[in-house]
Amino acid sequence: MCGRYVSTRSPQDLVGLFQVAGWNPEQLVEPSWNVAPTDDVWAVLERADRTSGALERQLRALRWGLVPSWAKSPDTGAKMINARVETVHEKPAYRRAFAKRRCLLPADGFYEWQTVPATGTAKARKQPYFISPADGQVMAMAGLYEFWRDPAVADDDDPAAWWTTCTVITTEATDTAGRIHPRMPLAISPADYEAWLDPAHQDPDELRALLGTPAHGDLDARAVTTAVNNVRNNGPQLLDDAPEADTGGG
Repeated sequence: MCGRYVSTRSPQDLVGLFQVAGWNPEQLVEPSWNVAPTDDVWAVLERADRTSGALERQLRALRWGLVPSWAKSPDTGAKMINARVETVHEKPAYRRAFAKRRCLLPADGFYEWQTVPATGTAKARKQPYFISPADGQVMAMAGLYEFWRDPAVADDDDPAAWWTTCTVITTEATDTAGRIHPRMPLAISPADYEAWLDPAHQDPDELRALLGTPAHGDLDARAVTTAVNNVRNNGPQLLDDAPEADTGGG
């Protein structure tokens, strides 16, 4: 799965990296070294401009944890942070979003945890690893987004009436990530951004063919401080190398 990730690039940087045409500067998402479910995250998507009707690439703040349009409560989103690529095109919660509402979720990298067995002097525990492109480039995680209408808000034009939420598409992990955790996020290559984001492109087989391993599998993984285990902790210090003793080293 992908349960935590790092996203620290500014919206100005993301606008340039993803050739975004529309972004509301009043929408802000702070840099985060510990993005967790239900947090607001940056997403790149394509929607028709309300005035001209022309398709426009936008940068938006979405809530991580997809809430299907038919859900009775937004609470379901906390459990729907990931969509499995094997079933995303057919699961009721995701299939309509997969057909028409796909996005890119920019990340510096993501975290996974590996169990460290108990020893005579220490209990078993979870050691976090930061997994990121070896070249340091942005990771465009493949995502879906959905709209949910809050029945508690009467006015359709009230921004609070609509929740826009997202999920990360995952697959079986290979290479570096696979040695740590069996699942990992999928990503989209820059050459395929246009095809992935285009809501008119709805062939499920063609869309699934666009999904690939982040950085084409050229990933670094290193043990980091266990401070990341607490979602309340944040800051660049979370990427500090773990002490050797914590990873079972000499």
